Amino acid sequence: MARVGVINASPLILLSRGGHLRLLTAFAEEIVVPDPVATEILQRGPSDVTARALEETSWLRHAPAPVVPERVLAWGLGPGESSVLAYALANPGVDAVIDDLAGRKCAAALGIPVRGALGCVLAAKQRGVIPAARPVIEDLLRGGLYLSRTVIDEALKRVGE
Repeated sequence: MARVGVINASPLILLSRGGHLRLLTAFAEEIVVPDPVATEILQRGPSDVTARALEETSWLRHAPAPVVPERVLAWGLGPGESSVLAYALANPGVDAVIDDLAGRKCAAALGIPVRGALGCVLAAKQRGVIPAARPVIEDLLRGGLYLSRTVIDEALKRVGE
């Protein structure tokens, strides 16, 4: 298990919207939320479930945005993805949690361990945190996660579902 993960807005929103935020602790003891990501979420207002979670969850830790290196800027990602990847580069051993395909490709190109919301669910299932991944994945799909049925079926096979 990674000691620390750094997360972008999309997986944080999807997991909190579905009531599954605690699944992040299945792969990391602490989750870092860089300031650009926190700002994006907090702008949603105090009634937003993710904004409340960000304020109330002790293992979600705000962190100043690191300087984004040129090799990340060259990908043309948004400020959230860029700050997540910059944080992971500046802190070796930190896993990035990003759903955006371009952000995931950048992470892979830079050798940053990366997973998305789906990967967090699979880790939770593998570690016995949840009895089944399928219901959680279906919640995430209803909440806005965009994945093909082929990807989902392959993922579920990996955890015996």
